[in-house]
Amino acid sequence: MAKAKTSAKTTTKRAEPAGSPDGSVYIGQSVKPEYIWLRLANRHGLITGATGTGKTVTLQGLAEAFSDAGVPVFCADVKGDLSGVAEKGESKPWIEERAAKIGYTVEYQAYPVIFWDLFGKQGHPIRATVTEVGPLLLSRLMNLNDTQEGVLNIAFKLADEEKLPLLDLKDLQSLLEDLAARADTLTTRYGNITKATIGTIQRALLVLEQQGAEHFFGEPALKIGDLMRTTRDGRGLISVLAADRLMSSPRLYATFLLFLLSELFEELPEVGDPDKPELVFFFDEAHLLFRDAPKALLEKVEQVVRLIRSKGVGVYFVTQNPLDIPDTVSRQLGNRIQHALRAFTPAEQKAVRAAAQTFRKNPKIDTEQAIMQLGIGEALVSTLDERGQPTVAEITWVKPPNSRVGPISDAERKAVIEESPVRGVYDEREDRESAHEILEKRNAERASQVEPEARSSGRKTGPAKEEEGGGWLDWLLSPFTWILGLGTRGRLTASQKVAREMTRRTGDEVGAAFGRALGGKQGEALGRQLSRGVLGGILRR
Repeated sequence: MAKAKTSAKTTTKRAEPAGSPDGSVYIGQSVKPEYIWLRLANRHGLITGATGTGKTVTLQGLAEAFSDAGVPVFCADVKGDLSGVAEKGESKPWIEERAAKIGYTVEYQAYPVIFWDLFGKQGHPIRATVTEVGPLLLSRLMNLNDTQEGVLNIAFKLADEEKLPLLDLKDLQSLLEDLAARADTLTTRYGNITKATIGTIQRALLVLEQQGAEHFFGEPALKIGDLMRTTRDGRGLISVLAADRLMSSPRLYATFLLFLLSELFEELPEVGDPDKPELVFFFDEAHLLFRDAPKALLEKVEQVVRLIRSKGVGVYFVTQNPLDIPDTVSRQLGNRIQHALRAFTPAEQKAVRAAAQTFRKNPKIDTEQAIMQLGIGEALVSTLDERGQPTVAEITWVKPPNSRVGPISDAERKAVIEESPVRGVYDEREDRESAHEILEKRNAERASQVEPEARSSGRKTGPAKEEEGGGWLDWLLSPFTWILGLGTRGRLTASQKVAREMTRRTGDEVGAAFGRALGGKQGEALGRQLSRGVLGGILRR
């Protein structure tokens, strides 16, 4: 791990850097070295600041430091700039100037990287099954209301009970079609299921499909262990998710990252407080996760953030405004790096005050003023000390990265992908038998069973099926019906249709007269039914 030099003189009034101690990752230099203790890195963190103040460079430097310490890293590359971590850095005036200012030796090098991409264009495809994502996150993804979410929960329960694997979107679509067809029989068991609600969910699925979500749902599903790899020389692999295209579907982006956090929470064993994290997870554009989020989802995020540290995972939210993070989550973020915020409007001034209040007060610094006056590459830093208590806020120059600052070329990206340790594992989509195929077979079997039963009972099974005639009365009346043309099975002329209607009315009158002889209106109705039933075979020809 690159350390600050102990013998260099700074060009400012800052103290001589003493370097970060073993068991820590170096952030930069204030009046003292600023760093995060590895054993406390799973207490999470927050990186905030306005656009262009240096958040991406800070994130890149931290990812390098964690990798050097043997900690795997996952981060989303929303602008393409983070891809440079895969290539050796190059000397630039601002890098040399900042390094000299804090007495830091830049060790230009490339870092081990795995590129991922939901769409499979700029990295290995990354997928999950519909079952793994679950009804809560799917409801969030489709912006369903409570009623629609309830029906989606019923669909998942039915799939579980009937052993219907939900792998991709067509599985879920087929299941919802089956649910609609069986709504009358399932309502008494599961609660009200309306076809209108199912239709709304199907339309939301169609929108997801148009946004490219079909690339995400399917197999082979991502194995969490592939995000937690280390190299032979002990460095942590940095997983970089290409998110520039994904950001055009912000709800999909936020839901996907929350899904990854949930999977880490569900699959990883309890490890307590390890000497260093099992994984550090950077959640860039974190405001997308919390914007318009329902209460149930916020509770889930709070639960995951609160409990995932015992799985050895540190979560670092990256966003512009500290107010983007709800208080219930923000209180759990122990390591904070605040870049400059601008405050020209009342709302922006409120954000600055809120950011200042999250830091332990330093009597030597007006925190609120400092946040507005920070330069590019400067940040207000407070981390947890050895006892787990937050340090006072200090104005800090953040160290420059060792890898390239800025995006890499397509050829360089392709070369990294070719050398990837997961090459060939996820590149080809699998399509094994699942709910869609099972339901198709089930419907075909039902149709094949109904056909012979309908024929044996004499029921009409289709437009080409014949019905039974009227028996002896059919034979008795056949001369008249053939004269009128009613015995033909082809298309009737207008005169034949009139004749058929007259025959029906005559039959009704005869039947009614017979019924009245039996007694009253009930007998009259019974007579009409008898005459129509007997003449039905003739008149329907």
